[in-house]
Amino acid sequence: MGIFSRLFKVGQAEAHAMVDKLEDPIKITEQGIRDLKNDLQQAMTGLAEVKGVSIRLTKEADDAKRQADEYERKAVLLLQRFKDGQLDQAQADRLATEALNQKELTSQRAARLSQDAEQQQRMAGQLQDKVQQLKTAITSYENELVTLRARAKTAESTKKINQHLAKVDSSSTIAMLERMKQKVEEDEALAQAYGEVGQVDTSVDAEINKALASSQPSKAQDQLQAMKAKLGITS
Repeated sequence: MGIFSRLFKVGQAEAHAMVDKLEDPIKITEQGIRDLKNDLQQAMTGLAEVKGVSIRLTKEADDAKRQADEYERKAVLLLQRFKDGQLDQAQADRLATEALNQKELTSQRAARLSQDAEQQQRMAGQLQDKVQQLKTAITSYENELVTLRARAKTAESTKKINQHLAKVDSSSTIAMLERMKQKVEEDEALAQAYGEVGQVDTSVDAEINKALASSQPSKAQDQLQAMKAKLGITS
């Protein structure tokens, strides 16, 4: 392989790779379905035309058969008129022969038309099968497109979530929440410690005040001692 051929192959491969990156599978599928629907429309138009030709040929064949039967009937009438004496033999034979010739020609035409009509009917049947297959394919592709859209949407959402999670670090939202949680726990512990210290101070003050209060005589005790002195009670 020459150098130019190799360069062409490399360039072609790179071009295909770029196209693959730019192509959207959903858009490509949608365009493919639109193309198939256009093909279906053309096929249905063609099917209608073929059926129309078949119907016309069948009608012409039936008309030709009736015309052939009419020529035969006329030939019989001509011979009957000769028999009844209304026509001479030469004239009756000539006209009856002409009628039978026309009958033969018309019968042959009817046969050809019938064959053509049958051929058109066969073509219409084959085309009808193709149209049905195309309809089935379009329905299948449309159903697959619905699934493809849903899968693409799910994949895009999952990709964004995974990208977000992959970028989580010490400066991310989750890390900040963790630091805030740690700070709140530290503040709660410190508040509890301050509360316990305050309770200790309060307990000591209460104990001191209680001791001082119990060492001083009350007013009632003083009055009691004064009464005992007046009455000469020494204890």
